[in-house]
Amino acid sequence: MQQTLGNFGDARLEKGGPCFWIGWLQQAVTGFGSGGSGAGEIRFTRFLRNPAVTLEAMCDAAFVRTREACEGRDILAVQDTTVTRSSGGGGDYLHAMIAVDARDGAVPGALDATFCERDTGQRATRHARAFEDKESHRWLAATERAGEIAGAGRITMVADREADIFDLFARRPQNVELIVRANHNRTLEGGDKIAEWIAAMPRLGTTLLTLPKSPGRAARDARLSIRFGQATMKPPKRLEKTTSAPVTLTYIDLREETPPDGVKPVHWRLLTSYDIINVTDALDVAERYAKRWRIEELFRTMKRKGFDIEALRINDTGPRNRLILACMIAATVVMQMVAERDGRCLRPLTDAFDAADQPLLEALSADLEGKTDRQKNPHPKGSLAFASWVCARLGGWTGYYGKPGPIVILSGWTEFQSIKHGAYIAGRVYNLSSG
Repeated sequence: MQQTLGNFGDARLEKGGPCFWIGWLQQAVTGFGSGGSGAGEIRFTRFLRNPAVTLEAMCDAAFVRTREACEGRDILAVQDTTVTRSSGGGGDYLHAMIAVDARDGAVPGALDATFCERDTGQRATRHARAFEDKESHRWLAATERAGEIAGAGRITMVADREADIFDLFARRPQNVELIVRANHNRTLEGGDKIAEWIAAMPRLGTTLLTLPKSPGRAARDARLSIRFGQATMKPPKRLEKTTSAPVTLTYIDLREETPPDGVKPVHWRLLTSYDIINVTDALDVAERYAKRWRIEELFRTMKRKGFDIEALRINDTGPRNRLILACMIAATVVMQMVAERDGRCLRPLTDAFDAADQPLLEALSADLEGKTDRQKNPHPKGSLAFASWVCARLGGWTGYYGKPGPIVILSGWTEFQSIKHGAYIAGRVYNLSSG
């Protein structure tokens, strides 16, 4: 599958696959963020200020490609917000949504992105403004975007506590399921508060859940008690005079009752549109929510451990946001490679590379392979796993210790862009000398 950033009216951008513009992208971040060449800055300034390069065009192009990759798959539309530049009590933020395969955690690509600026001046008036005029409306807008994924087997929007928004629950698209971690102690129809009401419910089972590694926490297994059932929530007071009706959702409460010494206990209180009949159903929803961590990996790849978007020295908001969005799209491609590093799904090379890159990847693989079996590329030629192995080795992975993560693969992919560019220049020089 050939990937471009969109219809930009520039032949160089139109014909370039992902390697072309992502190679530009990495140089752009280096040039603007850490004192790169002046020529590089001028080249990328022109690109980012091209009036045909719009956020809408980039998002639309990414969405179309991702929608095709979602065909027939059980898709989690995971969304979250991250800061891109801090400023006093506010700053600049990116709200991103990516597609995640519910079965294997692979990332087919980016679905949506919006940018916003926050300050401390609007909080006092938040109840007086219409929902469409609030920053929180982005959660519903992105969910509606997810509902446009035609051909997916199932679509589920997954989000953390910031998405605990009554308007989102009441107005979700009917073809999109929801899994949201509860944040507010909402009032139920009978007058009870949801947190205390759930805590009083009987425990319906226990489970051993593997918690993924996160900053400051190693991966570990946690024994969790399970409670689930339905809860009908009253509209908040600001909606009492409107026609908004109560909303009934399923709650799933997973609580670690005996955590290890010195470890903060896990407690997930999830709200979902899924019908839960038994413990197996509840655990399926919990496993889906656990894959929300994929968007945290995306942000990590975009920031200091990867593209280092926080170091960008672009003051003009428009070009800066376009570059950040390009970083986001590129990071999802890196995550595709990470997901296929073991060759689980045998995805094709063209998910993340141009078909014409295959000979160079094969040549590099032959050069990088060692004498032992663990230093051989075990994946079939033409597969994304084969290319991921090459990039991991270029990024410094030896093949012996652990599995290569997104930062290693990103480093190797960047190295691949340099090698490819060098091969292109060498070919031009050779052709000129031969002529």
